Amino acid sequence: MSEKIIYLDNAATSFPKPPCVYERMEKFLREESANPGRSGHRMSVEAEASVERSRSLLAKFFGVKNSSRIAFTLNCTDALNMAIKGVVHEGDHVISSVMEHNSVLRPLHALEEDKMITLTKVKPDSECFLNPADIKKTIQPKTRLVVLTHAPNVTGAIQPIREIGKIVREAGALFLVDAAQTVGAVPIDVDKDFVDLLAFPGHKSLLGPTGTGGLFVGERVEKITPWREGGTGMGSESPTHPEEFPYVLEGGTPNTVGIVGLAEGLKFVAEKGIEAIRAHELKLMSALRAGLAPLKKVKMFGPKSAENHGRAFHFNRRA
Repeated sequence: MSEKIIYLDNAATSFPKPPCVYERMEKFLREESANPGRSGHRMSVEAEASVERSRSLLAKFFGVKNSSRIAFTLNCTDALNMAIKGVVHEGDHVISSVMEHNSVLRPLHALEEDKMITLTKVKPDSECFLNPADIKKTIQPKTRLVVLTHAPNVTGAIQPIREIGKIVREAGALFLVDAAQTVGAVPIDVDKDFVDLLAFPGHKSLLGPTGTGGLFVGERVEKITPWREGGTGMGSESPTHPEEFPYVLEGGTPNTVGIVGLAEGLKFVAEKGIEAIRAHELKLMSALRAGLAPLKKVKMFGPKSAENHGRAFHFNRRA
């Protein structure tokens, strides 16, 4: 008799994945898993084509016009580190918030401790929302980057990235969004939301396997310094790493089987529709809040309204 699993850890990684994800990954491993773009034989060419199809699906999903501006990464942490360390320079000022995941705060604090940057962390209001006006007041002439979560993994409060992005764009700085807890569950359009860099995981609401993620790098980012060099299938005769996208950020053999699995998860999400997925999550969130509200020994954190809540929800037992 099989054990029934009630899984409540989807903010860490989604489970189970759609059956099509498992099936496609197994087929790829058994029949197609050559090294993409490293050779001219049929399997290598087909593997590269599968990677590029996955990239095109992601571009369509985020409203990205040039799919080559999306680089595949190991996860969202990898993408955030690539973005932060790839665009800031010595003497730059960076703005973030106190609510960020340590995937953002640790690299920023390390750069600050090394005297590379100055850092300002903005505080949210009582419901854990950032005020765009506070971001605007914090911008300085040397502000190079504003990096913020779309929704914190603890409070789940969906931040007004479009309003903030517009302010950042008008100031001439770059806007990096950590979409770990929203991509696949909350609509994101990089143009409409004024996003210059978007870091996202493949294994959460996009329903792909772990070890997958990506980084969108907009055209306003004129140059990004790679932190992993070599191992590309492009320009192998050159002694230096290629500057062309996406190869500049894709050193080494990619997680090809994970990428094709991510594509299947993405197709599943697109077929269901983000609006329908969001409506379902709001229904579950409302039911959970209604069930917890009468319990005097339970304290709920984050927004008071489910409509402003992402997929992560935090509550605790009162002392």
